[in-house]
Amino acid sequence: MSDKIYKVGIIGCGGIANGKHLPALHKLKNVEICHFCDLIPERAEKAAAEYGVPDAKVTTDYKAVVNDPTLDVIHVCTPNREHSFMTIEALEAGKHVMCEKPMAKTYEEAKAMVETARRTGKKLTIGYQSRHRADAQYLKQVVDHDELGEIYFAKAQAIRRRGVPTWGVFLNEEEQGGGPLIDIGTHALDLTLWEMNNYDVDYVVGNTYRKLADTKNAANIFGSWDPEKFTVEDAAFGFITMKNGATIILGASWALNYVDQKEAATILCGTKGGADMTDGLRINGEKFSRLYDYKPDLNVGGVAFYSGSAEEPHEREARLFYEAIDQDKAPLVLPEQALVVTRVLEAIYTSSKTRKPVYFN
Repeated sequence: MSDKIYKVGIIGCGGIANGKHLPALHKLKNVEICHFCDLIPERAEKAAAEYGVPDAKVTTDYKAVVNDPTLDVIHVCTPNREHSFMTIEALEAGKHVMCEKPMAKTYEEAKAMVETARRTGKKLTIGYQSRHRADAQYLKQVVDHDELGEIYFAKAQAIRRRGVPTWGVFLNEEEQGGGPLIDIGTHALDLTLWEMNNYDVDYVVGNTYRKLADTKNAANIFGSWDPEKFTVEDAAFGFITMKNGATIILGASWALNYVDQKEAATILCGTKGGADMTDGLRINGEKFSRLYDYKPDLNVGGVAFYSGSAEEPHEREARLFYEAIDQDKAPLVLPEQALVVTRVLEAIYTSSKTRKPVYFN
């Protein structure tokens, strides 16, 4: 890393900013968080007091952050509806952008983000921190070394039995564009496509369900939800066929009568071996006419560790993005990859409404 200090602005000082972005940025020695924006001024003020430089600015107007000439990087941590236009305006203003997942509500919005990043030459990445987990990083090395062979079947899993988020605007279709599919299914799909290194989709078939959302006084780890405010699906499933014939089954739920919960996980099946994240990371295969499986030790000296100390996925995500900016190299999560994720999610919603498959070309 060079000695340059990157000055950063935060748009949206809610849960994802305080739970992920701000703590990670605060640990980076070459980052100063200088401008905080939130529609609730007290939230911006609190975040600035805890994570900002002494003279950090606070505003309720995102344009003040976008047009701040002192800033180098902007983190967009707002509801999904606002991702595209805030990111585009920030890129146009000469800022690099880390935008939270999902990339956007729609494929067209996401495509405009990619096109703007290309035209402006600024770095754009999307907050898929699951790629930075130790198990995901190890599995990526396994795949890249061809230990699994041709991967022709996969499952992308984001299943909660009762984990409906009851705060913010998660249940609002207008603000978010959907429910568990676009919220947590997006992580599972991104992880699976990235591990497979396959983004060439042929067609998508999907179904969404709203079966448990009307339950009153429901058991839920975040407290009972209000059925009248629950305007999105509670579960969604997609069948994705790739152009090389590979199949991906995607499942996402906030509320589903299914005991074996697993979130942001993948199962890969190849011609030489397989892998799953069902109970930790497990690799399987065949050797000397015998079947085998093993669980790699990810706790000591694993890829999630840096300079001898433990590094959480969101911390690694932030560090690598700023290294990409500093060294003028591609970020780990390319916007073109995130664009495919958004297109698939939109296709599942469309297929569910039309009862027809959605072809990509």
